[in-house]
Amino acid sequence: MIITHHGGEFFKVQFGDITLALNPISKDSKLKPSRFGADIALVTTNHPDFNGTDQVAHGDKEPFVISGPGEYETKGVFIKGFLSGSDYGGEKKVNTIYSIALEGMNLCFLGALTSKDLKSETKEALDEIDVLFVPIGGAGVLAPADAYKLAVSLEPKLIIPMHYENAGEKDALKHFLKEAGENPAPVEKLTLKKKDLDGKEGDVVVLGSIV
Repeated sequence: MIITHHGGEFFKVQFGDITLALNPISKDSKLKPSRFGADIALVTTNHPDFNGTDQVAHGDKEPFVISGPGEYETKGVFIKGFLSGSDYGGEKKVNTIYSIALEGMNLCFLGALTSKDLKSETKEALDEIDVLFVPIGGAGVLAPADAYKLAVSLEPKLIIPMHYENAGEKDALKHFLKEAGENPAPVEKLTLKKKDLDGKEGDVVVLGSIV
């Protein structure tokens, strides 16, 4: 599995011939969109910073779009969406937390989550997280300290902070890393196999944006 960051909450996850796009940036966003072909596109929140599914339709690839709670299976990927909320953009919105099972690993993508207090049934369903994507920028999403508290409580093996460029809270990434007591060098991409997770307990990985 190869994970790359394209700014904001936009990630590309590749495994074999399959490509996932998580919260692709729309051309109507103030953030810079990227174009590539995806097989599956996940949208957590209906906002131009996250709903640019047209940007990940390219060539012969037209993504299977998932944009809300429920259970889904496509191309060997099992996805569950859990209802939560977001205040991003200054108004209350539906936010969907996604659990993604592929290649024997479980990814959890929190999207534009505002509150660190998850429903107990959601927390229970998010058991055994290998990689957690958590927003840390404040201004409608989790603030750095709350983001780290929630991340630790979910007990993932790896934590990928997101939503810190152009964030509401200045130096959000620095504050998050201070909470974590870590200062990892940013990497351009994360190449991951199941065995690479052995011995990991809440290790922070900073993915540098490639846009």
